[in-house]
Amino acid sequence: MLNSKQISHLKGLSHSLNPVVQIGHKGLTDSVINEIQISIKAHELIKIKLQEKDRNKRKLILNEICKKINGQAINQIGMQIVIFKASEPSKILLP
Repeated sequence: MLNSKQISHLKGLSHSLNPVVQIGHKGLTDSVINEIQISIKAHELIKIKLQEKDRNKRKLILNEICKKINGQAINQIGMQIVIFKASEPSKILLP
């Protein structure tokens, strides 16, 4: 579990990221989860673009992704979400 200082650090790093995965109107399919797992393994910190207009549904999607990949939600800005999962050895140094 990350502390608030680490989450703030990761939020700062996420500003310059482009979305690596886009979740369309079909929602969270197995192939989307697989793509997220590949991206998070390569980058640790990823941004995902959602097509869902409903804020509560976006929050549910974020929570479901984190549960399925065992990652941590870092940020949700509009229709974009940021997720972190450290790999071994970690590429991102946390404060």
